[in-house]
Amino acid sequence: MNFLDKLQHGWNAFLNKDPPKVQYGGYYGGTRPDRPRYTRGNERSIVSAIYTRISIDAAATLFEHVQLDDDGRFLFARKSGLNECLTVSANIDQTGRAFMQDVIQSMLDEGCVAIVPVDTTNDITKTGSNAFDVISMRVGKIVDWFPQHVRVNLYNEQTGIKEDIILPKKSVAIVENPFFAVMNEPNSTMQRLVRKLNLLDQIDEQNGAGKLDLIIQLPYVVKSEARKAQAEQRRKDIEMQLAGSKYGIAYTDGTEKVVQLNRSLENNLMSQIEYLTDMVYSQLSMTTTVLDGTADEKTMLNYYNRTIEPILSAIADEMKRKFLTKTARSQGQVIAFFREPFKLMPADQIAETADKLTRNAILSSNEIRQIIGFKPSEDPDADKLRNKNLNASDQVIEEEANEQIQTQERRSNE
Repeated sequence: MNFLDKLQHGWNAFLNKDPPKVQYGGYYGGTRPDRPRYTRGNERSIVSAIYTRISIDAAATLFEHVQLDDDGRFLFARKSGLNECLTVSANIDQTGRAFMQDVIQSMLDEGCVAIVPVDTTNDITKTGSNAFDVISMRVGKIVDWFPQHVRVNLYNEQTGIKEDIILPKKSVAIVENPFFAVMNEPNSTMQRLVRKLNLLDQIDEQNGAGKLDLIIQLPYVVKSEARKAQAEQRRKDIEMQLAGSKYGIAYTDGTEKVVQLNRSLENNLMSQIEYLTDMVYSQLSMTTTVLDGTADEKTMLNYYNRTIEPILSAIADEMKRKFLTKTARSQGQVIAFFREPFKLMPADQIAETADKLTRNAILSSNEIRQIIGFKPSEDPDADKLRNKNLNASDQVIEEEANEQIQTQERRSNE
């Protein structure tokens, strides 16, 4: 489909109309209105650090719309609007990588997220309209669920505000957090940790506000109005002592007893937070070393395989199911993600692994150079698969034997 056809048949999720030439309405402020916002106080706790770390690490993986051969092997990246969204620009505000980080971050926080094709080549709301290419897409929050549709809160770049729209499920990629039971259920480990952390913040704010929450036990019964007035005056006297003291010290009578209501932080709240934090780390295959960047290779490999990989697979599978037709899938089109296999290896291990791969004719030298980010060598042998376990004479003998076999086959065919 050429550019003119796209203009004639194009569809937009918001009223399907062209934006005005000049748009000044909408949001005014110092931050982008389409940026994701954490819910349930998650932005105030270690939970935001976990979400951010996972989303950054997962978004570093390249997603592409690719073509496979009959054996399921990669052939090439397809030139499509969807691939442009995944690799270059998802919308006017986000690159492909920033968009993917938004998807993952929102999914971890909300439990389920919608990848909405905003601009497409065909109307995705019409019955039977399955084939379409995605020109731009955004992350939407699912507000309501219906049997065949979902109501999504989505940023409208034409007006600069978020709006609710109803879209068919068959055309919207709905990605659920693979760790929903651990992170998003009301009584999950993560949500219990969030509530404990919020409670700790409340206690800190109360302590910082200067309130002591004391009860003064006076040496007489406070029932009559005269005694109540006397007790009120005694309270004011102690408050004046504390306010006028440089170090917050006051004195009481020997017959008076002071009881502090707010329990000390040395209670079991901190131990519960530490316990729940360790539980979250173990259930997400994370450690503190993953967060601070000091994790070793084995720890990072376990983290990638058990945490990052399920998230990437969930996104790729859902986009493949919703954005590619059955015909396209039968023809070998998929949404695939590619990780750099040598990214976590030190230099000496890279050299050792590369030697094993080339020596056993698994990869050529130039394929290795491409993986680690080097330009290909101009040596013609660098593109050949050679088994270095065989010496030169053995290779020559093998090549001559192959030539003889081919010659005999040609003669027999004649």
